Amino acid sequence: MGIDLKAGGRRTGHKSSSKVIKTANPYTRLLIKLYKFLERRTDSAFCAQIVKRLHMSKVNQPPVGLNRLSRYMTNKDDKIAVVVGKVTDDVRMLEVPKLCVCALAFTDGARKRILAAGGECLTFDQLALRCPTGTNTVLLRGPKSRKALAHFGHSTSVTNPHTHDGVKPYVRSNGRKFERARGRRRSCGFKV
Repeated sequence: MGIDLKAGGRRTGHKSSSKVIKTANPYTRLLIKLYKFLERRTDSAFCAQIVKRLHMSKVNQPPVGLNRLSRYMTNKDDKIAVVVGKVTDDVRMLEVPKLCVCALAFTDGARKRILAAGGECLTFDQLALRCPTGTNTVLLRGPKSRKALAHFGHSTSVTNPHTHDGVKPYVRSNGRKFERARGRRRSCGFKV
């Protein structure tokens, strides 16, 4: 007998992660509840997108720097920047423009600089009260490919022996004496 592909085949264990909230963070869980409700009652594509991004893993919620944020928000003074992730400070930026930003978290430096420029730092529940359907907002996200990802390992299971092959170690220096011992040389025991 074959597999009835029209009926969906036998792909088990691949159900949408949006059906079950995976995170244990109570704040995120409440936000998902809130925006699911708003999505259902307002038919807003913005709320649906927020719910989708709140369900994402932390790797898929990359941080956004102030520089990138201000670049995206040029000539959009009356709008609110919405980031499902963290907003980080950028020391290379000398002057921060006045911004109204809603995000899951802010670093201390970023929060200080936004407030000092006369801007606002909002949480998602404050945003839901202010504009429940996402009017006058700009939904942004950070770069997916970051240097930090090279250090993270792979998304295979931990039981897989090759999980950490080719993962970049955090090294003090790149010289001859660093990260070149057993496990990195064929002549010494084994090579990873």
